Amino acid sequence: MTALRPERETAAGGPVDPLTDPLPDVLAGGHSSPWFRAEQPPQQGQGHDLPAPPPPPADPYAQLPADAYAAPPQDDAYAGHLPYDGGPGWTASPEPYPAPEAAEEPYSPVPEAPRDDETMALRTADPARTGEERDETPPATTAAPGTEGGRAARRKAAKRNARPGGRRGTGRRRAGAPAPGASGTPGGDSEPPERPRTRVEARRAERARKPSAATLASRAVGELFITIGVLMLLFVTYQLWWTNVRAQQQADGAAHHLQQDWEQGKRKPGAFQAGQGFAILHIPKLDVVVPVASGIDKQRVLDRGMAGHYAEGALKTALPSAKEGNFAVAGHRNTHGEPFRYINRLTPGDPIVVETQDTYYVYEMASILPQTPPSNTAVIDPVPAGSGFTEPGRYLTLTTCTPEFTSTYRMIVWGKMVEERPRSKGKPDALVD
Repeated sequence: MTALRPERETAAGGPVDPLTDPLPDVLAGGHSSPWFRAEQPPQQGQGHDLPAPPPPPADPYAQLPADAYAAPPQDDAYAGHLPYDGGPGWTASPEPYPAPEAAEEPYSPVPEAPRDDETMALRTADPARTGEERDETPPATTAAPGTEGGRAARRKAAKRNARPGGRRGTGRRRAGAPAPGASGTPGGDSEPPERPRTRVEARRAERARKPSAATLASRAVGELFITIGVLMLLFVTYQLWWTNVRAQQQADGAAHHLQQDWEQGKRKPGAFQAGQGFAILHIPKLDVVVPVASGIDKQRVLDRGMAGHYAEGALKTALPSAKEGNFAVAGHRNTHGEPFRYINRLTPGDPIVVETQDTYYVYEMASILPQTPPSNTAVIDPVPAGSGFTEPGRYLTLTTCTPEFTSTYRMIVWGKMVEERPRSKGKPDALVD
């Protein structure tokens, strides 16, 4: 129980009404705070000891910082008011309350926890990350919007994983589709799982992969053109290169066999069968040595790399051994050995030699006709038209196609015999030089 207090008196000596007293009673020690009341001795009851009063609580002002006891700022709401001068028995404290001793360690405020950028609330730890990753991550780092760890990022990942129609992906996953979070990165939301296709979408994708009819047709046409181009290239290679190689081999073989027959006495001057070789034509200036066969058949004579003698029908001409006449010979200018390719380089006076089994017949180039129609057969007459010869004699005529790689026109070269030399006397000077 609280002890009785004596009533205070006014300045006149009368009692003071407690209800009208503006201040509470001043306790022992000169303090008006109830925390500084003097301890009262225990009261004795009738035969019972009263319990001791509880100890006074600790002063709450003792834990305040030092600046709490400083004077209020000038802009305080109570600035300008006079301090309370107290009532009877009030005494102003001469000095402010002593500041508590400073703590040994400086005050360090609690660091502010990172906040979610979208909700502006304190962010909780990411349950998907391990304890080691949380320890390694600086506590003050804030994740950017949409990255792993944030509530917004998890909500967006959940929306991406939701199935069409608002249903969550709680059903079975499509065969071969990666599970959520299995991408190998923390959080597992770097690559969202692929949405399973419907049957209609799968059929459309399958039709899109199949080439259309126009695509197949264009491919077929392209392959056909490529095939034709390759065949043309092979044909050109055959015509320009392989025919020459093959014809040269055949011509060399025919000349070699012909010379062997001459040495053995098997070939005598006279009539020759079509395609049968009987002479060898030499053009020293052009380094040409080509066998001459009877006839101008393309397959049996000309395409085999040999020169053909006009010896049949209306185009029949004389042999070199005839006392008068025109010995006319035809040959390819391009492909199949092309023995007459460069006869346009001959000039008047250049020797042309026809070798037979018993005799060498030497001619000198007289004139050239660069171009004439194929129907002009007068160029191989006994006295050739256009050659400049005016009377019968022993002449030589070489015919070939022109321009090169065509057969539109004919080129004509004429020569006149200047020497007949038996083989027993050796080669003529034109072949020796």
